[in-house]
Amino acid sequence: MYYFEYMYPYPYYVNEPMYNYARQPMYWAIPPEISHSNQFGHRQSSKMKGKIELKDYGRIPFVVDINEAAKQNNTFRTAIWSGNNLQVTLMSINVGQDIGLEVHPTVDQFLRIEEGQGVIRMGDTKDTVNFEKRVYDDDAIMIPAGKWHNLINTGNTPLKLYTIYAPPQHPFGTVHNTKADAMAAE
Repeated sequence: MYYFEYMYPYPYYVNEPMYNYARQPMYWAIPPEISHSNQFGHRQSSKMKGKIELKDYGRIPFVVDINEAAKQNNTFRTAIWSGNNLQVTLMSINVGQDIGLEVHPTVDQFLRIEEGQGVIRMGDTKDTVNFEKRVYDDDAIMIPAGKWHNLINTGNTPLKLYTIYAPPQHPFGTVHNTKADAMAAE
């Protein structure tokens, strides 16, 4: 086989027959217009910049390592992105504590456990919370609008999670350091 340098244009091509799939390495080109940040928003990643700045980046495009951000968060609730139609918040629930029995009449909610374990309880009324399930790392919880719910930390470490509200539930830039702060704000 002959080697002709620069015979093919960017991206890179391999000098092996195309039918030899087992030995042919794959090269993916990253277009120059795609980078780790752009003119529209921010790229936050603990792999690239160390500690993630936990603040509300809402209404601009934003990429974050959500697992690392959730684990890094030590506040009861911090909004990291508030848009017109949804909101992402980080939560840290201390050992033996809970979110508190609550209902969002017009808001669907998604929770993702990143670290720790607990119990989720849900029901149609405050007095009939009859759904109960143990939850662990990597579990996702969907809470329909109008369902009463509570998440309790049953582990021996803080329960780290993020939640998505659709539409947003809290004001832009919400930070509640403790559950007491959250209760006072409500």
